Amino acid sequence: MTIGINPITEDSSWATRGACVSMDPDGFFVQGAEQHTVKIACGACPVRTECLADALDNRVDFGVWGGMTERERRRLLRRHPDVTSWWAVLRRAEQEAVGS
Repeated sequence: MTIGINPITEDSSWATRGACVSMDPDGFFVQGAEQHTVKIACGACPVRTECLADALDNRVDFGVWGGMTERERRRLLRRHPDVTSWWAVLRRAEQEAVGS
C-alpha cells in the first residue's frame, strides 16, 4: 500500500498502527461481496480515521481504506467537493459523536 501525505497528517506513522498491518495488502483491493469482509477488518481499527482521511485527501481510486470502498469514497467526494481537509472534517465528526 502507498500512504499519501497531506498537510494535516504529514506523519504517516499511523499506518504502522493499523489493524491491517499484518494482513496481505492485496486483500484490500477486492471487488463485490469481498469488500464487505475487508471493511469489517477496519471496524475496530485504531487509525481508521487517519486511513480514511488519507484516502480522501489524496483521492485514492482503488481499494478499501478506512472502512470505505472506492465507490463510497467517490460518492462522498462528489457530495462534498468543497472539503479541503478530510482529516479536519472526520476528526470534528468524531469529537461531536463522543460529545467532546
